[in-house]
Amino acid sequence: MDLDIVDSLLTTTRSVRKRLDLDRPVEPEVIERCIEIAMQAPTASNLQGWHFVVVQDPAKRAAIADIYRRAFAEYRAMQERRSPLWGPEDLRAVQRMRIGPSSGYLAENMHRVPVLILPCVESEMAEVPHLSEVREHASLYNATIYGSILPAAWSLMLALRARGLGAAWTTLHLMYEAEAAQVLGIPEQVVQAALLPVAYYTGSGFRSAKRLPAGELTHWDGWEGTR
Repeated sequence: MDLDIVDSLLTTTRSVRKRLDLDRPVEPEVIERCIEIAMQAPTASNLQGWHFVVVQDPAKRAAIADIYRRAFAEYRAMQERRSPLWGPEDLRAVQRMRIGPSSGYLAENMHRVPVLILPCVESEMAEVPHLSEVREHASLYNATIYGSILPAAWSLMLALRARGLGAAWTTLHLMYEAEAAQVLGIPEQVVQAALLPVAYYTGSGFRSAKRLPAGELTHWDGWEGTR
């Protein structure tokens, strides 16, 4: 493998909001190929209970966008009522303040994004004997369910990025998951994990993000362990 290419892909795949090209169509065959790649991701017990709902129909995109905007308004109101989790000098606080305007832009224009993709996963595992008891342990059950779709969803975002398309990981519409399911006819036993607005991105590329040093967040042989 060319590590320079791989590392560049991994370190420059951003959540794209303001730079989504809202006027350029996205070819269905490109989406299909990226989903094929995503389905090579690992999945719990190799159950492969993943599904990807691709929304191109303007009326359905508008309905999902309306759900997202309502959820975004509620979330923003909650954030305004809360005290900051970190001081203004904290890197994470600064990044959150920067994300705010672009998140608002995406919420206002979600209906214009040419493709919306909802990664989903089947939640019904009762027929799988060794997993049926997992339901009794919420953390393990949730990790099993979402751990079966999140790697595939990230692979999808990487495959899109490699082809000049951007996406943003959003989950706020899950406040009204049942409404979204009704719009799209998603069965009750299928869990929605995210909503990915997808479009070609404008500009020439992306830079690596400024992150906290890995050493501050890495714990060797225990929480207090250092290398």
